[in-house]
Amino acid sequence: MADRTAPNCHLRLEWVYGYRGHQCRNNLYYTAAKEIVYFVAGVGVVYNTREHKQKFYLGHNDDIISLALHPERVLVATGQVGKEPYICVWDSYTVQTVSILKDVHTHGIACLAFDLEGQCLVSVGLDSKNTICVWDWRRGKVLAAAPGHTDRIFDISWDLYQPSKLVSCGVKHIKFWSLCGNALTPKRGVFGKTGDLQTILCLACAKDEVTYSGALNGDIYVWKGINLMRTVQGAHGSGIFSMNACEEGFATGGRDGCVRLWDLNFKPITVIDLRETDQGYKVARGENSRGLSVRSVCWRGDHILVGTQDSEIFEVVVHDRNKPFLIMQGHCEGELWALAVHPTKPLAMTGSDDRSVRIWSLIDHALIARCNMEEPIRCAAVSTDGIHLALGMKDGSFTVLRVRDMTEVVHIKDRKEAIHELKYSPDGGHLAVGSNDNSVDIYGVVQRYKKVGECIGSNSFITHMDWSTDSKYLQTNNGSGRRLFYRMPSGKEVTNREELKLVQWASWTCVLGPEVNGIWPKYSDINDINSVDANFNNQVLVTADDYGLVKLLRYPCIKKGAKFKKYLGHSAHITNARWSHDYQWVITIGGADHSVFQWKFVPERKSKEALHIAPQETLADSNSEESDSDQSDVPEMDSEIEQETQLTYRRQVYKEDLPQLKEQCKEKHRATAMKKRERAPGSRVKLHFIHGYRGYDCRSNLFYTQAGEIVYHVAAVGVVYNRQQNTQRFYMGHDDDILCLAIHPLKDFVATGQVGRDSAIHIWDTEMLKPMSVLKGFHQLGVCALDFSADGKRLASVGLDDNHTIVLWDWRKGEKLSAMRGSKDKIFVVKINPYLPDKLITAGVKHMKFWHKAGGGLIGRKGNMGKTETMMCAVYGWSEEMVFSGTCTGDICIWRDMFLMKTVKAHDGPVFSMHALEKGFVTGGKDGIVALWDDTFERCLKTYAIKRAVLAPGSKGLLLEDNPSIRAISLGHGHILVGTKNGEILEVDKSGPITLLVQGHMEGEVWGLATHPHLPLCATVSDDKTLRIWDLSPSHCMLAVRKLRKGGRCCCFSPDGKALAVGLNDGSFLIVNADTLEDLVSFHHRKDIISDIRFSPGAGKYLAVASGDTFVDIYNVMSSKRVGVCKGCLNYITHLDWDKRGKLLQVNTGAKEQFFFEAPRGKKQTIPSTEVEKIDWSTWTCVLGTSVEGIWPVISEVTEVTAACLSNDRKVLATGDDLGYVKLFRYPVKGKYAKFKRYVAHSAHVTNVRWTHDDSLLVTVGGGDTCLMIWAHEPEGHREFKQCDSEESDIESEDDGGYDSDVTRENEITYTIKALSSNMRPMIGVKPHLQLKEPSVDERPPVSRALPQPEKLQTNNVGKKKRPIEDLVLDLVFGYRGNDCRNNVHYLNEGADIIYHTASIGIVLNLTTSCQSFYVEHSDDILCLTINQHPKFPNVVATGQVGDTGDMSATSPSIHVWDAMTKQTLSVLRCFHSGGVCSVSFSATGKLLLSTGLDPEHTVTIWKWQEGAKVASRIGHTQRIFVAEFRPDSDTHFVSVGIKHVRFWTLAGRALLSKKGVLSTIEDARMQTMLSVAFGANNLTFTGTISGDVCVWKEHILVRIVAKAHTGPVFTMYTTLRDGLIVTGGKERPSKEGGALKLWDQELKRCRAFRLETGQIIDCVRSVCRGKGKILVGTRNAEIIEVGEKNAACNILVNGHMDGPIWGLATHPSRDVFLSAAEDGTVRLWDIPEKKMLNKVNLGHPAHTISYSPEGDMVAIGMKNGEFIILLVASLKIWGKKRDRRSPIQDIRFSPNSRYLAVGSNESSVDFYDLTLGPQLNRINCCRDIPSFVMQMDFSADSNSVQISTGTYKRLVYEVPSGKPVTEQSLIDRITWASWTSVLGDEVVGIWSRNTDKADVTCACVSHSGLNVATGDDFGMVKLFDFPCPEKFAKHKRFLGHSAHLTNVRFTSGDRFVVSAGGDDRSLFVWRCVHAPH
Repeated sequence: MADRTAPNCHLRLEWVYGYRGHQCRNNLYYTAAKEIVYFVAGVGVVYNTREHKQKFYLGHNDDIISLALHPERVLVATGQVGKEPYICVWDSYTVQTVSILKDVHTHGIACLAFDLEGQCLVSVGLDSKNTICVWDWRRGKVLAAAPGHTDRIFDISWDLYQPSKLVSCGVKHIKFWSLCGNALTPKRGVFGKTGDLQTILCLACAKDEVTYSGALNGDIYVWKGINLMRTVQGAHGSGIFSMNACEEGFATGGRDGCVRLWDLNFKPITVIDLRETDQGYKVARGENSRGLSVRSVCWRGDHILVGTQDSEIFEVVVHDRNKPFLIMQGHCEGELWALAVHPTKPLAMTGSDDRSVRIWSLIDHALIARCNMEEPIRCAAVSTDGIHLALGMKDGSFTVLRVRDMTEVVHIKDRKEAIHELKYSPDGGHLAVGSNDNSVDIYGVVQRYKKVGECIGSNSFITHMDWSTDSKYLQTNNGSGRRLFYRMPSGKEVTNREELKLVQWASWTCVLGPEVNGIWPKYSDINDINSVDANFNNQVLVTADDYGLVKLLRYPCIKKGAKFKKYLGHSAHITNARWSHDYQWVITIGGADHSVFQWKFVPERKSKEALHIAPQETLADSNSEESDSDQSDVPEMDSEIEQETQLTYRRQVYKEDLPQLKEQCKEKHRATAMKKRERAPGSRVKLHFIHGYRGYDCRSNLFYTQAGEIVYHVAAVGVVYNRQQNTQRFYMGHDDDILCLAIHPLKDFVATGQVGRDSAIHIWDTEMLKPMSVLKGFHQLGVCALDFSADGKRLASVGLDDNHTIVLWDWRKGEKLSAMRGSKDKIFVVKINPYLPDKLITAGVKHMKFWHKAGGGLIGRKGNMGKTETMMCAVYGWSEEMVFSGTCTGDICIWRDMFLMKTVKAHDGPVFSMHALEKGFVTGGKDGIVALWDDTFERCLKTYAIKRAVLAPGSKGLLLEDNPSIRAISLGHGHILVGTKNGEILEVDKSGPITLLVQGHMEGEVWGLATHPHLPLCATVSDDKTLRIWDLSPSHCMLAVRKLRKGGRCCCFSPDGKALAVGLNDGSFLIVNADTLEDLVSFHHRKDIISDIRFSPGAGKYLAVASGDTFVDIYNVMSSKRVGVCKGCLNYITHLDWDKRGKLLQVNTGAKEQFFFEAPRGKKQTIPSTEVEKIDWSTWTCVLGTSVEGIWPVISEVTEVTAACLSNDRKVLATGDDLGYVKLFRYPVKGKYAKFKRYVAHSAHVTNVRWTHDDSLLVTVGGGDTCLMIWAHEPEGHREFKQCDSEESDIESEDDGGYDSDVTRENEITYTIKALSSNMRPMIGVKPHLQLKEPSVDERPPVSRALPQPEKLQTNNVGKKKRPIEDLVLDLVFGYRGNDCRNNVHYLNEGADIIYHTASIGIVLNLTTSCQSFYVEHSDDILCLTINQHPKFPNVVATGQVGDTGDMSATSPSIHVWDAMTKQTLSVLRCFHSGGVCSVSFSATGKLLLSTGLDPEHTVTIWKWQEGAKVASRIGHTQRIFVAEFRPDSDTHFVSVGIKHVRFWTLAGRALLSKKGVLSTIEDARMQTMLSVAFGANNLTFTGTISGDVCVWKEHILVRIVAKAHTGPVFTMYTTLRDGLIVTGGKERPSKEGGALKLWDQELKRCRAFRLETGQIIDCVRSVCRGKGKILVGTRNAEIIEVGEKNAACNILVNGHMDGPIWGLATHPSRDVFLSAAEDGTVRLWDIPEKKMLNKVNLGHPAHTISYSPEGDMVAIGMKNGEFIILLVASLKIWGKKRDRRSPIQDIRFSPNSRYLAVGSNESSVDFYDLTLGPQLNRINCCRDIPSFVMQMDFSADSNSVQISTGTYKRLVYEVPSGKPVTEQSLIDRITWASWTSVLGDEVVGIWSRNTDKADVTCACVSHSGLNVATGDDFGMVKLFDFPCPEKFAKHKRFLGHSAHLTNVRFTSGDRFVVSAGGDDRSLFVWRCVHAPH
């Protein structure tokens, strides 16, 4: 029998020939030790040139493609390709991993770079977005990530002179990044006119914001900031691939084969042309290379390293630069397939698709010869005498060379297809050549290779061949997996297998055949093994496959799936593997990586030496997991373990899915939900005691706490049991089965892990039973093992996913420190090393692994033992390297480091639990024995058998059997605590007696439950084949137990309590004596399960027995005869009830049918539902019928109500369902979806519920969790203890407290980013920059006698010298965003300044000087603002903005944290709140920031804003959340309010836990829409509602309602920190006693109202803030008002238009004042020097346009309804008004001579009025034939013409006042215009930009000097151009700040200011003009 273990010898990588030059750059460096680091295939190589030695880093599992060197030059970072690629940071000296960075990139990691300090590492992914990621690499944490570019990025570098700045470059771009918070913000480099936009391949950063970059065309581009400053032309002949900066300057290398050195200012020093040197070459070497091409340079001192495209590395000494040394070479690009070894010398020959054949010396590790052929080479062979080398080519020919001098002997082409294999016969006489033509040709060597034979018969291409030792036979393998034999040299096929029996083969390289069966996996027929070679001497076989694995197996290996050792290094497919002639080495070659690996063969050694293997050898995971043969010598798995490994814990529906399911169902049931639903019941239950302990599939889950209580788990509950008082307390934070439990070293905290889709681990306090931290987000399906570190800071966990992921946590912070896949098989335990918290072990099915942490990953090594057994438990010993593990065969394994020292037999059957003591160990096993050991496991000191005989008298129950399987052991308090598989918890006294503390049913579902008719007892029967009687009084114990033949599903007491009927699963039932449990009688009439059994009431005369085969049998109890059968049900029967008289039975079936039968005969009755309710039922346990209609939940598709029971007082119905919920309803439960109280404790389905005889207790049993739970019942009226954790019902009532237009608008508004805005005016036609110009008819001859062209524009009011405007500076903003944002006005600096926002600008206003300063870093509208109130962070402000999707790009929503005084950005937080951030709030310490999103999930997120780190995030609510605020005294508690929503949140570690507000405490309280929140002492919370009430909450329970605190919605509330007073603001009509602003005391009992003297009919306050004696108020009408607390005086600080857009804008002809007219029906006059609003006029209708007369004495206003008004400026009296049109007036203009008024409207017309005719304003004429609506109009200077821009992008000119069109271009060209506001016309074509597909330029204005034009557009940008600008896409400056859609822009007189008016933001911006110097 062949040995089926893996071979004992192994391979060690000794040398790698080659260097990866293709498709990679900048991957070759000198380390600090002057070694050279680079990579090839999947190996990092450190090459010492002086000693000619290589070291290897083998931590990757696929091709490495990027490398970066740490600034200290010892550590190296490498990145790989793959589906889940990772980055390794490793030490080049020890070649050990320091850190693993994973879980971010996909596809591969293209570039890497360390920053100057070496703290941060940046990586670029190969995914479609080319994600850029910045890491804190030591901790393995992502600091920031962002999409890099749409196209490939080739290089990235940190700016070494400026912190937090990076530069990246690639296909047609270069980007300059800044890192702030967690945001990477890019600016694209501007190529401008200096250079062509082209691909940038490499870069280096220099001082003073200078960046040098190498371009594709060979130029060097020099950047200053983001602008291209100059180019160094022709630095290289073509692309510059690499640039390296060092102290002396820069080195560049290019495709032209040159390396150039430059000094620090980029002046050239020297050039080295490698093509011209001895080793260089100009012509092609590979198939597709163009001579030598440089891919990587590194310059250090006087040495330069150069890596080439063709896998060579040169070293150049600078002063001898024309003699470069070639220090490494390999094959060039192209697949490498050919490999042959010399028969007598240590040489290897390789040939590749690069057409070269190379000979390598295996001793000198060097290339000793190379020769280029005409064709790609596919195979090679050396003749037996070593003289000839045969090469098979891709074109079907083969060539024979002399090895000595590489001269050709012969070249023969007999085939068309590639030659894949050739071999010389052992006698040297023949050469066999196998081709892809399916044949083998035989050539005679001595006959100058004459063809002497041909082997045919193969149906596919030939893959492998071997000769027999006597050269008489040849065996072949082909591509279809057939093995054929031929006689030599004739080539005749051998069909008779008999004659082959004695053949010996000279070599074995075939992959088919009985000797090598074992190389194939057991159950698959894949053909991915490319090469095999047998070493007959040592009886080992080496194989090479498509996955880059080299494997060693025993030879021969006859059975499939043999064990092996595997070695990684090649990344992709290995094409060939061969032993050297003396079996010292194995040579393997890679196809795609075209590298040659040389492995040293290490034969079997003594085990002593094995301990001193070089660290590298242990890296390769030998004795690998994938070998899956049925090892005959591995014992059968123990039945218990077998059972356990098969448990999956999968759920059809996880609790996490419920909210979504509810939403989906709600839609369907909207209508029913509107109806009034039944209230929840007044009484409630509280969990009191649980009988049960989870021992059947969990281990080591039972401990003593600090206080001497016992902690364990069962179902979804953590139980703390007090053994003195026999009471239990419960941790109820989980919502599904708990599977594992670990205790903190201080024994005060416990960690528990549960089942779940995204399963959670809770760390909780055993005293308070409060969660300290919840860890989520990494484990799928469940958590199966946990362990705390010795210092208690870390926690290790193992998941139930397919890879059994291991995660190491910093549990208090909730941070994942590291994670790694554990094993394919189940892991049972994880333990952290108590001495070194970076190390841990895991043990499980055929698994024992030793791990250490490396950054974000873990590196695991297998335990070194012959065969891996299944380990059930493990502990660390008395020193850091000692580990003890218990196996499934009863042995204890003793480990030192990873080596097995010895094994000790400890138990019969598996060792399930062990515990380390100060001096020794305690173990427990399946044999039911507890053993105490000394500290080396030499002696067993004592054993305790768990037997009934030693049970102490105080036990709370009975042992079911002797020697139960022991699953958990713990020591403490002089006792040994033992948990058994049977669900018992026992305490063993050191002296021997055993006390039973808690017990429950064993494995198997529990269904049967009955309560005694008059005693506090209950009976249960379970699938574990036991019937048990439990005492429900305070003694809480099991009174009796009886084993049954079969499991049972139901039981029932007789009315007198003396007999107990039990229905069994085989269709039989018995009646037993209720005290002794002895049989009275039994029947077996049915085949299917007995599902329910009931005595008739009263005397108990009849017994009804329901079975699964659809019948109910009725027996007479006294005569023991069957007296009736109820027939007619169509499905199995689930529930059964008698009426009080004992005459009628009610039956429910599995098909949800309800039937009635008459007793005792069983006749079927039909009873209308109205009558059913009148019947007096003895019990009600049915779940169907109108009286219980409301118990079925909204999502009844997924869950069944399995059980119900009506209390004896008929008031409360309890139900149990499939999701583990116990619910209480008010009976009768009529109408659908009744409200309820719900309790979670059972994990899976609740199978039965029963009230005790006096309704004092509710008893429930769980199916899968085997628990019996006892709940104490509190009827209505009892209010002793506080509200327990019941949750309210599923559907909130639709009534939300009323309707309010402001709330509705705020809720329904959707914010889009500016970049996506579309045009505001409904334009049609072709945009100006896309219109084709028609050449004008009279193109004037160049020399013309015509008059010179007149000025385009009259420039009458500018000083003598005209100066162009260079820049605009924001000076003033009139506006405040109050209409849809709240809580956004605050005091700063003790009330000296206020801060608020509008558009995308944060404004700080100094109240004494009225000066404004601005924060302008936001890229889009600000939606929320808050200030940090902690004294450590003075003037720190957070603002959140609108954003697009949350993809972390620049348009993602973001929060900026900034200093209000300096306007410096402190942090930018990019977030996933797609849509925007609608609320921000700082925590009490000021270190945390809470944000709420507008995304569909309305996420709430908590940030550490200083680091930019996200702490926690969670879905908030299905509908809009308006505000979320931290409690002012807390960093962990906050409250969110929104549409029908108030939630109280707690931050535990990284998890957010929340509770809904509970309303049921107050009669008829409704959940309404909540708008605002404030806080009081002692956990009070106040929420303002839409109806004007304020709700007062204590914790999460409603305690009081302040009715009508305001008459309308309470929009805002503010808690004053210093005195606790609360300010509220709402929507209210001002009256004598009330106002929209109120100041309240701390409890919200007394208040004082203030009136805002705004003159509005209704005041609507949106923001309040209280300072010293002052209250700051922001209103819906865009006013900010300061109110004095003492005198109630109002001072308006800020005014603005309350509704927009602001269409009309007019500047005064001579003063710095201007008018604005808006949709809100007001015209306002603003004063720029005074910085305030001077006046406002209410017109009563929305205004659209406004204009001053030339003298400034009159104003014309055009209205939206078609009317226009003329006012006198002095008196603001109406001079005249007229309405000739029905649609909006778009523009209105006075002629320069003040005679005419032109009015342009939406009706495609311009009307002229003669003002000299007086105020009756009769129309004198109009312009017709205007193709669309009028946008802008301008008069000519002589008042004779008017130009009009229209909605079809056409500009027209008309005569005034006749209204005739002017069409002749020459006339139009001669007109001088008085003003220019048109966006159309040849003179302004340049203002239209390329990206105006959807959006337009909306307005323009030419300066009075006529030299500039300012424009506004739909993107919200103000731009400044030169005028005229007839060239398309003219250069300009852009100014940001407005929201989307600018409506108007104007220069003030003298061009001192530009005023721009906003559409969406209703704000006016005043920009100061900066003029060019003279």
